[in-house]
Amino acid sequence: MASDKRTDDEWRAILSPEQFRILREKGTEAPGTGKYDSHYPSDGVYTCAGCSAPLYKATHKFKSGCGWPAYFDAIPGAVTRHEDKSLLGRPRTEICCAKCGGHLGHVFKGEGYDTPTDERHCVNSISLNFKEKE
Repeated sequence: MASDKRTDDEWRAILSPEQFRILREKGTEAPGTGKYDSHYPSDGVYTCAGCSAPLYKATHKFKSGCGWPAYFDAIPGAVTRHEDKSLLGRPRTEICCAKCGGHLGHVFKGEGYDTPTDERHCVNSISLNFKEKE
């Protein structure tokens, strides 16, 4: 369960309207529009745009061609998974920041990518910030 329990008004005060729509209202940015879709640093950490919690290592990012940043795994304990039945007949698994509960995107399994987990964490760029390794 998320430990950061801000009100919607508190979130609106710190997030842009688009960040609020995606992180708090479970929206999705248009494919290919996010600043991290084609961002492939050799080191560093992607953090939650809402609460700055570390979520994904740069070394876990891969080119999926899906139009959103893709990672084969999250930092242990950083992401929670929830059943998402919002698309009729197409159940999915939603991924959220474990600290603030912010919506990140969805995780897909068994798509055949050559990754250690055979998972694709499909994440909205606007849900993320990037911190280079110090």
